[in-house]
Amino acid sequence: MEREKISIGKISINSPVILGFTFLCFLAMIIDQLSRGMANQFLFSVYRSSLTDPLAYIRIFLHVIGHSGWDHFSGNITLILLIGPLLEEKYGALNLVLVMILTALLTGIINILIFPNVALIGASGIVYALIVLSSFTGEKDRIPLTFILVFVIYIGAQVYDGIFIQDNISNLTHIVGGLIGGGFGFLFNKKMN
Repeated sequence: MEREKISIGKISINSPVILGFTFLCFLAMIIDQLSRGMANQFLFSVYRSSLTDPLAYIRIFLHVIGHSGWDHFSGNITLILLIGPLLEEKYGALNLVLVMILTALLTGIINILIFPNVALIGASGIVYALIVLSSFTGEKDRIPLTFILVFVIYIGAQVYDGIFIQDNISNLTHIVGGLIGGGFGFLFNKKMN
C-alpha cells in the first residue's frame, strides 16, 4: 500500500517523522541558544534528579532532541536525514517512531542508572539505532552479512572506545541504540515475512 505523498509545489515531504524530528531538534537548538544554555540544562538533557521532579520524566524523552552545539546537531541530523527516510519508507512511520521513542527511553534510563552524575544529550543513540536497522533492509529470511559487519564495526568501535578512550562521548548510548536497531531489524523483518 503506497502512502499518500505530501508536497509543497515541487518539494515533496517524503519523510514526515524524520523531518519532524529534525525540526524539533532544530527548535530545541534555537530555544537553547536563546536561553543561553538553560533549556539544555533543564529540558533537553537527562541526568539523575529527584523522582518528585516532573521534568525528570520529560527529560528521559527530550534529551534526544537537545544538542550541545551546532557541530553536534549537524553531525547527528545529517546521518538521520541520510538514513531515516529510507527506513521510514521501508518500515513505516509508526515503527520508526517506536524505535526512536524506545531508544530515548532506554538510553535515558540507563544513563540515569549507570552514570548518575553525567548529563546525556543528543540523538546519537537514535543515529546508531538507525544505522544498525538500515543493515537489515535488503534481507528477509537470514541474518544479513551487512548487519554483522555494521555491528562489528560500529558497535565494536564503541566498546573499544568506551574501554580505552576517555572523552565526552556516551559510548554506552551508541551501543544501546545499536542493540535497539538490531532488535527491531530482526522483529520488523520477521513480521514482513
